Amino acid sequence: MLAASSPRHHRHAYISRRGLLCMLLPLFLLPCRTLHGQTGNLGQFDRHLLHYGIQVGYTQSKFDLGFTQSDSIRQTLQGVTSYYAPGFHIAVIGDLRLGSWFNLRLLPGVTLVSRSVAYSWEQGYLATHRLAEQSRTVESVYGDIPLEVKFRAMRWGDFRPYLTAGASYGFDFASLRKNRNQTDQAIIRLEPSDLRYSLGVGFDFFLHYVKFAIELKMNFGLVDIKVEDPDIYIRSFDGLRTRTFLLSFTFEG
Repeated sequence: MLAASSPRHHRHAYISRRGLLCMLLPLFLLPCRTLHGQTGNLGQFDRHLLHYGIQVGYTQSKFDLGFTQSDSIRQTLQGVTSYYAPGFHIAVIGDLRLGSWFNLRLLPGVTLVSRSVAYSWEQGYLATHRLAEQSRTVESVYGDIPLEVKFRAMRWGDFRPYLTAGASYGFDFASLRKNRNQTDQAIIRLEPSDLRYSLGVGFDFFLHYVKFAIELKMNFGLVDIKVEDPDIYIRSFDGLRTRTFLLSFTFEG
């Protein structure tokens, strides 16, 4: 026979449910208080029409390339691959407020880029061409003019996440486009101008005097920057586009 539940048991169960509710309720009310009551540091910063800043960052860059479809090249090469290589970025920021959620940002700057290309030669070709390059590093110094739209999420105290999307024009001051390959050394010549689009995510932190942000962004090249050349190092791939990963830190005031 089942024993009937005592009133005391029901009272303890009610107290447990009520206690649990009292513990969970502040967790739901805290965000509301943070959003609507406490603005934290620099409470009016995002209401400014225009502000400026500086951005410094670390880059990892490579080429997006496709192995050539030429049968004569494929007889000497097994494949060609581009690997990420480190670089450095610095820019100034001009930020224009478009509304409660969107900003328009201009970030002119300079990016030191390095890209690595590796060649996998057929063994028979290496036997007769012992000086064939196994890899090649291509360095560039880009003057960049990016224009981006920043979508800001709701602020939580001194923290606010955001997304970015935009396009940029880059000019390679270190381009070897006008140099002639007059030696046996591999030279990958590039067009100086490059167009890219970018997608990123970031996190704003409102400090006492400045707004600090950490941002992750990918840049994808839109145009082929390869300069045609009879050299086998250039003919080994069809098309050459840039790809850069950027980890940056910004300070705005």
